[in-house]
Amino acid sequence: MRHDDTVNRPLWLAPDGRRVQIIDQRQLPHAFVIADLAETGDVIRAIREMMVRGAPLIGVTGAYGVYLAVFEADGDRDRFETLCDRIASARPTAVNLVWAVDRVRSAVRDAGSPELWAEAARTAADGICEAEADACRRIGEAGLEIVAEVARKTSEVSKDLETSEVLCRREGEPVRILTHCNAGWLACVEHGTATAPIYAAHQRGIPVQVWVDETRPLNQGARLTAWELGRAEVPHTVIVDNAGGHLMQRGMVDLVIVGTDRTTRTGDVANKIGTYLKALAAHDNGVPFYVALPGSTFDGGLDDGRRIPIEERDPAEVSTVWGIDGETPRTVRLTPVDSPAANYAFDVTPARLVTGFITDRGVCGASEAEICRLFPELIPH
Repeated sequence: MRHDDTVNRPLWLAPDGRRVQIIDQRQLPHAFVIADLAETGDVIRAIREMMVRGAPLIGVTGAYGVYLAVFEADGDRDRFETLCDRIASARPTAVNLVWAVDRVRSAVRDAGSPELWAEAARTAADGICEAEADACRRIGEAGLEIVAEVARKTSEVSKDLETSEVLCRREGEPVRILTHCNAGWLACVEHGTATAPIYAAHQRGIPVQVWVDETRPLNQGARLTAWELGRAEVPHTVIVDNAGGHLMQRGMVDLVIVGTDRTTRTGDVANKIGTYLKALAAHDNGVPFYVALPGSTFDGGLDDGRRIPIEERDPAEVSTVWGIDGETPRTVRLTPVDSPAANYAFDVTPARLVTGFITDRGVCGASEAEICRLFPELIPH
C-alpha cells in the first residue's frame, strides 16, 4: 500500500544504513510524520509509545533494533546481549517481538567475529521484514476465497423482528465485513493481516463494505484503519465500538475478520481489547468470526490463553482523547479529574468462539490439531 510516491511501508532502513525510519502512527490521520530511530533507546520508545504497533511490525522493528544494537555494543558481547534483552521486553503481549529479536540475536551469535555482526544482523532483519510482507500477501490469498464465497451466496430476508426486519445481504450487494483495531499494512509491513483479504477482494472486483470499529481508547480503527481504507478507495464506515452487536442482530454483518498479537497453539486469541465482545456477538448471531495471522504470531509454548500476559497501559489513554481542532492538534480530558481509569490493552477470545484462522499457510479450524497440521513446528517435543 502506498501513501505517496516514496513511502509504501511503515518502516524502512535509511540510505546510510545506520537509522531506521518509521511512520509515526501516533500522528495519523491528521499529520504524516517520519521519525528516525538511531539507537536502541529510540526503538524501545517507539514500541512502547506506539509510534509503531501491531504484532508483525513490532517484531520487524525489534529485528532492526538488534541491528542497531550491534553498533551500540561496538564488539562488547555482554553489552549486545543486554541491549537485546531490553528491546525484547519493550511490550509484553505481542509474541512477534521476542521471536524476531531472538532470530536476529542468534544470527549475530553465529557470525562469530564482531566485524561480521552488522552484516549478519542486517541480513536476518531484512529476511524477517520480507518474510512478514510475503506472509501477509499469502494471508490475503487464503482469505480471498472466504470473501468470494460469501459474495456468491444470496440471502433473502427470512425473519421479522418486532420492530424491524433483518437486513440480510442480497445478490450483488457488497460483502459486509466488520474489523476491530488496525490490522492493516500499518500494523505489518505490507497488505496487513485482517485487511489482506479485504484488499485482495477489492482488487479482484468483489464489492466489499467494511465496518470499522473506532477501537477505544486510542481509536486505532477510526484513525488508522479508516485512513488506510480511504487511500485504497475501499468503501467503509466508522462505527462506535459497541455498535457491532446491533449490526449483527440486524443482519448487517456477513463476516468478522480481526488480527491478533498472540495466539496459543490451541487457538486462544489475544487481540486488542474489545475483540472478545465482538466474538461473543458474532457467535450469538451466527456470523463467521475469523482471525488472520502469520505463523510468527502463534505461540507454541502456550496451550491456554489465560496465561498470555495482558499489557496494562497508561490510564491517561482512557481519560483523555487526541484529535485535531481546526488545524491544531489537541489532547482533551474526557473524565472527571478525580476518577481513576484502568487501561487493559488486550483481551483473550477462547478458541470455541473462533470460526477459523486465515494464515500464510492456508485456512484452518480453531483447534490444536488443525493449527499444528499447518504449523507442525508448534507441536511440543
